[in-house]
Amino acid sequence: MKKINLFMIMIIFLGNIITAQNNNTQTIRGKIVDSKTDDPIIGATVIILDTDPLIGTVTDINGKFRLENIALGRQGIQISYTGYNQVVMKNLVLVKGKQTVLNIKMEESVTDLEEITVTVKTDKTQINNEMATVSARSFSVEETERYAGSLGDPSRMAANFAGVMSVADQRNDIVIRGNSPYGLLWRLDGIDIPNPNHFGSQGSTGGPVSMLNNNLLANSDFFTGAFPAEYGNAISGAFDLNMRNGNNEEYEFLGQMGFNGFELGAEGPINRKTGSSFIANFRYSTLELMSNLGINMGAGASVPQYKDFTFKINLPRGKYGKLSIFGIGGLSYIEMLDSQDDGAEFGFGGTDLRYGSDMGVIGINHTTYLKNNTRLVTRFSVLGTKIITKMDSLDKDYNYDFLFYLATTKEVRYNIALELQKKFNSKNYLKTGIKYKLLGLDYQDSVFRHNRYIKQLELNDNLIFTQAFTQFQHKFSDDFNANIGVYAQYLPLNESLSIEPRFGVKWNIVPKHSISAGFGMHSQLQVLPFYFMKDSINNEYTNQHLDFNKSIHNVIAYDFIINQNFRFKCEAYYQIVSNIPVSDEQAEFSMLNTGDDFTSSVYYNMKNEGTGTNYGLEFTLEKFFSKGFYFLITASLFESKYKGADEIERDTKFNGNYVYNVLGGYEFNIGKNSMLALDLKGVYAGGKRYIQVDIEKSKEEHSLEYDWSNSYEKRFDDYFRLNARITFKLNSKKRALSHEWALDIQNITNHQNVYAQSWDDDKQEVVIDYQQGFFPMVTYRILF
Repeated sequence: MKKINLFMIMIIFLGNIITAQNNNTQTIRGKIVDSKTDDPIIGATVIILDTDPLIGTVTDINGKFRLENIALGRQGIQISYTGYNQVVMKNLVLVKGKQTVLNIKMEESVTDLEEITVTVKTDKTQINNEMATVSARSFSVEETERYAGSLGDPSRMAANFAGVMSVADQRNDIVIRGNSPYGLLWRLDGIDIPNPNHFGSQGSTGGPVSMLNNNLLANSDFFTGAFPAEYGNAISGAFDLNMRNGNNEEYEFLGQMGFNGFELGAEGPINRKTGSSFIANFRYSTLELMSNLGINMGAGASVPQYKDFTFKINLPRGKYGKLSIFGIGGLSYIEMLDSQDDGAEFGFGGTDLRYGSDMGVIGINHTTYLKNNTRLVTRFSVLGTKIITKMDSLDKDYNYDFLFYLATTKEVRYNIALELQKKFNSKNYLKTGIKYKLLGLDYQDSVFRHNRYIKQLELNDNLIFTQAFTQFQHKFSDDFNANIGVYAQYLPLNESLSIEPRFGVKWNIVPKHSISAGFGMHSQLQVLPFYFMKDSINNEYTNQHLDFNKSIHNVIAYDFIINQNFRFKCEAYYQIVSNIPVSDEQAEFSMLNTGDDFTSSVYYNMKNEGTGTNYGLEFTLEKFFSKGFYFLITASLFESKYKGADEIERDTKFNGNYVYNVLGGYEFNIGKNSMLALDLKGVYAGGKRYIQVDIEKSKEEHSLEYDWSNSYEKRFDDYFRLNARITFKLNSKKRALSHEWALDIQNITNHQNVYAQSWDDDKQEVVIDYQQGFFPMVTYRILF
């Protein structure tokens, strides 16, 4: 074995000398650690795939490696070390102006060393979180850009996956297996965060524009059901996002401009000796900047104004452990004024609406490395949100009449979490933790009704919320593992307590074929302001008794890795939803049908008697990127039902019954310094369900009124959309910089997909509002 290793190192050394003269190159470097303990793996072999002579190296005493003078374009690497499963990473895109820096985790093999001959694990379906067995998928930053229509947005990218559908073109809310978008959890670097979208609202998890900047993200996970015990306070799915560290050797810069904003980014070392680094990015709304310059972009007075800033500081492992500090924040404001002919098309006819939403997070993660493969992770964060809504009523001449609605919601959350992680051996791993959250709430909400102002919300108080979990993994072999856990959460406000077992198992029955199953009980807080709705007559909180929303997930899956580049997967699921708030005042209402808009319906004296069921089949056929092209085909067949206070089973608002996605792309080089790529995406889905308008009542009330008796019986016409993306990348011949131009064409066929119904009181008729039509967007990026 020693002779073989020496021979490999000699070949690698000679290959590095031969390629050292190539100037059209870039560096690949990084660090390799144990996936459970973060301990560096010393002496691991790292080679560049498909090189002749072989190019490679071995990791040093700190687990670091460095490969210089690697040809630009797509490259792949292979990492091997005795006793660990081999890692293969393909489609690393090397460009000028930016080094490729990798942080690689290797999983220890369960097989005894004496039995190992060759261990090859090239499973591209592997999840970052090894506790996940079903309904989970990792995604890369490149996928958020490559998939046509994703626009660099993780939510829009995830809408391509089986079991997921988007709510509307104008927003990035996603429906997972028929559940309300509100059931989604957002997590960034291990810390739960509020809705990370501009113009986000209470009770929603999406918005028109994401604050998350894909230029700063690392490979991350997305869950659609039966997720591990460490994810709580969610009943539909979870985004577990990771921010990458900045380059700790060289300063690098980014400039980008497009329809979504103008961006500037920078990263580099803080101290080269210690390996500390920073990364930061600022973005400013394109339409706002153009408006400030006096350029009319066709938005009238309704110019979306937003800006966001994201950063991360990383202090690598040292004597006192590892520390990272990150932050993300954004400001948003828009005016939709019907007095200037800009309100009606947004569904706010007869009013002038002014809306602003701000969000900010500061998070600190510290890891203390204890003895015996044990580490303690301490997380502290401060999160703040502010939403202001002002609506003025207009008279018949569209002049100001009176203030109709004014609401301000402010929240500040202080969170501290402790996690203990213990690797007993290659077969057994434990992770347990507790979270304490102190929430400062300031809610003011008043509306003009019955010739007077009624205060629906008036609160300035604190709230405590605690969470805890334990999860354990046992690997019977490299082909069979089981995960078991329990999660609990407690709300002292009304003594709501939920204890939730979770279980998952995966078995590679024969090479290339595996089956897996998952079970989990999940729960979620109500939208916080809903607890404090006040009956102005009795001056009491009518919803403070509400318990958590609850859901039981059952999933079984079959996975067939056809070869190293092709995969087929099928999942079946059944969910039982309970404890959903409903109202006797509107017996057809259920909170399961909310969370996809800028506003949410709420009633006094709601009760946890609503139920629901979600079940379906999902299919995925995928060709991973190789030989210049890829494709992804998904099909989702599902049913989503609910019962309101009248206990009549109905279709939920999100029961589209089917979603089909087909997307793919081809890429080819033009000479040695440039590349052209074409990506296409088509989606065909069941139309959105709706409540018919009560025309006579709408005429009487001079506003949109619904006929609740036939709630969600009908659907709008089926949804169809075809998107395209053309990308051209150019590496400078003489300078260390690269350019990228992209043309995104949304809705190529200009298909008219229905968005919603609104009421035109002048014409006394229902108006159909449509989603985004044909719309091209250009993006330019420079790296240097």
